Amino acid sequence: MSMREFCIIFDLVMAFIFFLIGIWFYKSNGKAANFLTGYNMKSAEERKKYDEKKMCKDYGKRIMLWPIPFVIGAVIDYAFPMKGMLIAWIIWAVMLILLLIERNKRER
Repeated sequence: MSMREFCIIFDLVMAFIFFLIGIWFYKSNGKAANFLTGYNMKSAEERKKYDEKKMCKDYGKRIMLWPIPFVIGAVIDYAFPMKGMLIAWIIWAVMLILLLIERNKRER
């Protein structure tokens, strides 16, 4: 397997995994809230302040956007192996940081 093929396959597998996780969060009816860092450590009293179903749907929608950089990365990897994968991870990291910043503001 060439480096180009590896990068393309890796990007597409990551896109598929993130899409499945997003769907799982979206359809979990609030059950996936326990997998959110920090939320699972809140007391039952604090958890009552949140709409877990809505929260999981919101996170699911955001996570379902995370495959986009990896699909774009796979396209770039076709012409420039490794560059697309690197770009995809950088964009994904920025998307994750923006999500964490938004979450921090929302929970204050």
